Amino acid sequence: MKEHGKVVLKPFDGMGGRSVFIVTAGDLNTNVIIETLTDNGARFTLAQRYLPEIVSGDKRILLIDGKPIDYALARIPAPGESRGNLVMGARGEGRPLTERDRWLCAEVGPTLAAKGVLFAGLDVIGDYLTEINVTSPTGIRELDRQFNIDIAAKLIAAIDGKLAAKAT
Repeated sequence: MKEHGKVVLKPFDGMGGRSVFIVTAGDLNTNVIIETLTDNGARFTLAQRYLPEIVSGDKRILLIDGKPIDYALARIPAPGESRGNLVMGARGEGRPLTERDRWLCAEVGPTLAAKGVLFAGLDVIGDYLTEINVTSPTGIRELDRQFNIDIAAKLIAAIDGKLAAKAT
């Protein structure tokens, strides 16, 4: 907060926008927020510089075996809300990947694939990669519906390909 003035604090292992706080330097609730999130120092908490570009959406880019689906799901916060999570009322809007999105995927995707991560979601706000989700990346249904694609079939084909390669 001293460096950036405004930060996002959230549980390290959280999901769905639960317990996400935007805190500004000097906020009198800062200590209690940190105590609550860390369970008085027993749990990790993530601190990120606040990115005002969140108003245009938190893009979820899906990768299958390190390669991106051609569209991202921009999760645009509901009015009066700062969280770009569908479960918190954000609106999902499909968008073609930008040149920057593809560059981020090229930087991260090969490492994920080399580590055996077959399915991941990259979260991007503005030009910044903010998270890599490997436990429950969402957005398949929304992108399938908006662009008439079958992401699950692509994932199953990648799994089948890995299994076939192991069998030989």
